[in-house]
Amino acid sequence: MKKIAILGSTGSIGTQTLEVVRANGDLQVTALSAGSNISMLEEQIREFKPIYAVVYEEEKAKELKIKVADTDVKVLSGMEGLLTIASMKESDILVTAIVGMIGIRPTIAAIKAKKDIALANKETLVTAGHIIMKLAKEYGVNILPVDSEHSAIFQCLNGERHREIDKLLITASGGPFRGRTKEQLQNVTVADALKHPNWAMGRKITIDSSTLVNKGLEVMEAKWLFDVSFDKIEVVVQPQSVIHSMIQFVDGGIMAQLGTPDMRLPIQYALYYPERRPLDGERLDFAKLKNLTFEAPDVENFPALSMAYEAGRVGGSMPTVFNAANERAVAKFLDEKIAYLEIIEIIKECMEQHKVIGEPTVEEILETERWTYEFIEGRW
Repeated sequence: MKKIAILGSTGSIGTQTLEVVRANGDLQVTALSAGSNISMLEEQIREFKPIYAVVYEEEKAKELKIKVADTDVKVLSGMEGLLTIASMKESDILVTAIVGMIGIRPTIAAIKAKKDIALANKETLVTAGHIIMKLAKEYGVNILPVDSEHSAIFQCLNGERHREIDKLLITASGGPFRGRTKEQLQNVTVADALKHPNWAMGRKITIDSSTLVNKGLEVMEAKWLFDVSFDKIEVVVQPQSVIHSMIQFVDGGIMAQLGTPDMRLPIQYALYYPERRPLDGERLDFAKLKNLTFEAPDVENFPALSMAYEAGRVGGSMPTVFNAANERAVAKFLDEKIAYLEIIEIIKECMEQHKVIGEPTVEEILETERWTYEFIEGRW
């Protein structure tokens, strides 16, 4: 019986992780956490009977405590609660499905407690990859990617020699606005941006996919996960989202991982690695597929991808600025306080105004995040 703790159990990745648990009889959920969605968390508690449940918002945690008083679950709150479940002795693996840099400290705590990490929190490696990967090596912990693109690369690398990698080819759908010009993006609404053509994801990541910010974050994450330079990472638009990513080797051979767009596959692969388990759902039918198309990303009308490469190459605290600026800008767009194209303007200005810190500590990373938020609030 493998015991798992889940950070962010009420979000898209968290709920799909629980679908994988339901479909298998040898996974036990020992801890769940949510930001504020206590109604869904209560349902999960009653179904999966974890030891701990964490609600980040303290007042909501108090409400939940009353709602589940008839159960044996221990309700905790805040960062202290997240750190408790990250390092609890009653789990083997931590699923980090939480959104934002809030995931950094619990991930570090889990690594130090020698828990494997099923990583779905991009911000952890984007902003603190230099800390996380070093610690994982020191403590002998596996960082198992849950993103479909990184999982695809991870699967293709199984049994291959790292030194024989020539290039990582990370695929992108192109999002809902592929082919549009900046002029055509002027009046994009929140509803427009939330209509992803292929994937069912959370609101923020769907917006990030539409701007190509998400692909930029994945490029920065891949650098740390697979220990390659940015010159060896290329983004390829594959609109059908059938090829989830590829590796080109030094002899010119290319390996790809294909499948229908289903996040349960990379989640289950991470939880059971190196074993593959049966998974129900639609299968890829090549007779019906008809064609696969490819194109270069449009960095002229969607410059976020080029900006991400720039932030990654500068390194230090700059990826934190890129990530934090986008996080706050997307929140403002979802609240209809700024226009769609202002998301990129905000990221650009924050990057231009930031004074880079070389090898930031966790405290400096979080301080950089605060600086970015304050800078944005002072201007927008």
